[in-house]
Formats: sequence, C-alpha cells, structure tokens
Amino acid sequence: MLIEEIQNRVEQSSAVLNDVRREIGKVIVGQQEIIDRLLIGIIANGHILIEGVPGLAKTLIISSLAAVFDAQFARIQFTPDLLPADITGTLIYNQKSGEFTAKRGPIFANFILADEINRAPSKVQSALLEAMQERQVTLGDKTEALPSPFFVMATQNPIEQEGTYPLPEAQVDRFMMKLKIKYPTFDDERLILDRMVEDKPIALKKVLNPSDIGKMREVINLVHMEEKLKDYILHLVQATRHPERYPRISNLQGLIEFGASPRATIYLARAAKAYAYISGRAYVIPDDIKAIGRDVLRHRIILSYEAEAEELSSETIINRILDEIEVP
Repeated sequence: MLIEEIQNRVEQSSAVLNDVRREIGKVIVGQQEIIDRLLIGIIANGHILIEGVPGLAKTLIISSLAAVFDAQFARIQFTPDLLPADITGTLIYNQKSGEFTAKRGPIFANFILADEINRAPSKVQSALLEAMQERQVTLGDKTEALPSPFFVMATQNPIEQEGTYPLPEAQVDRFMMKLKIKYPTFDDERLILDRMVEDKPIALKKVLNPSDIGKMREVINLVHMEEKLKDYILHLVQATRHPERYPRISNLQGLIEFGASPRATIYLARAAKAYAYISGRAYVIPDDIKAIGRDVLRHRIILSYEAEAEELSSETIINRILDEIEVP
C-alpha cells in the first residue's frame, strides 16, 4: 500500500479523536497530555499507570473516556483487605442444582480503573496484572476471555507510602506507560471552579463504540516506521543497560542497576506509531519517539545506590539518554 493511501486512511480514521477530545473537554479542564497518553494506551492495546495526589480528576478522566467510547466501565478500589476473587470473580454454590456457577468479578469490563493499586497486597496486585497480561481469567475449571477492548488505568498516590505495598519492578513493567499527573494551572483551576461550583451534571455524547478501537488498531499497524528509527529505539533501550558503550553518556555507568526490558522496545515502537496516528500522520518521526520516551522508560530503570546517594532520579537519567543518543 502506498504511503499516500495510508495517509488518507490515517487522517480519516484519526479525525474522530478530535471529537473525543472535545467531549472530554466538557468535563476535564487541561490535562491534554494525560488524555492523549491515555488514548495512545487504549488504541495501542497497552495499560497505563498514573501517579498523582488525590483530587486531580483521575477517576473522572477514565470514566469520561469510557462514556465517550460507549464502553463498560468498572472502578476497583484497592484496599488491604481486598481478595483476588473480589477482582476476578469466584464460584458460587447453587443449592438447587447442586453445582458451582461462576460469578464474574468487576474485571469483566472494557475500561478498568484500579484505584490506588499499591494499597492492596501483592497477591491481589498479581491477580489484576496477570489478567492484564493474559487477557483472560480462570474461574474454577473454566477460562474466560476478558472483553475486547480491555484497558486498565491504575493509579497510585506518591505521597502516602505508609501501609502500602509497592508494585514489584517485574509487575510495573507490564504497564505500557507511567504518567505523572500535575496540579492544574491558575487559569485552569479557575475554570474548574466556575464549572463545578454549581454541580450541574454534564452529559457526554457517545462518539465511538468499542468495535471502533479494533479498526483503529488495524490502521495503526499500517503506520510506517523506517528501519533507522527502529535502530534508534534499540539504541535508547540499550543505552539504559550499557551506557558505557555510548561515549556521550559513559559517565552514567554505575548509576543504573538494571536497564529497560525488551517490553520497553516493543512499547516504544507501538506507542510511537500510535502517537503518529493521533497526530494524523502515516509515518513515525524521531520526535514521536522522544515525546513518549519518558513515559515508556521512567518506570523501567532501576537506579543504583550511588545514583540515590547523588539524589538522581530516573527522569534525569532518561533526559540525558534522550538528549545525547544521536537522532537519525
């Protein structure tokens, strides 16, 4: 297929996302970058972890997206007493028939909000993360596929760590991106005040349906990525593992305990193609990779004690890598 044909398909397919942004903008003020990253996660078939203090409309964003996509939405509040069956479901004994019947849990929905995921024990986190990876749940002797599309947005509070269960690195790696949501600006917060002080319900139009997401993914697969850009992605990931091989960042050696996994390579490529798609382009450019690089890599780099002693963050390391690795 010629690049011109792909460009036409991308423009026609992605144009509706402007309507999605417009509808979301009726209830969400600002946070456009977060909304775009969530759209990338949805259409690139990944999951998103968001870190931010309470009250920044994280729940409202995902529930609004579900409404605009006309998708099933479920919110799971993670607490220390939560059990895996509270998420996935369980078997219920039917006294009339003398048989066990499967009762599905809230995870059987299109859009899932895993609120404060770090407040539940590891066995509960594992139940969710396994479902995210396998996209299926086993109840008794039956394995049931989760709905398609299936998208998880998990949140965690960066301030209160007392009584929490931090996600292990291997499990955090299953999220395509980790986003940091910030406080609104003065003007944005004034607009929030004007809108919300009257507490009037805002009706959102259904712009798309879940089956449209599958069609978008087919178009994203057509987005062109040159071989040299694939090599650029590989160099970025390799630089997190072996900085000594790259003269400009060789001084990062000893600061990174473990670099990014192969999932980072896959997700960087998929997210870059989705970023180009939502920008209305049929081809990936280096700026697409750099734009989403921090979000894909920030939770995949484990710093050494030396880096912590120097009060360096993974953000600092990633910025150095993105700035110094040669762009094709």
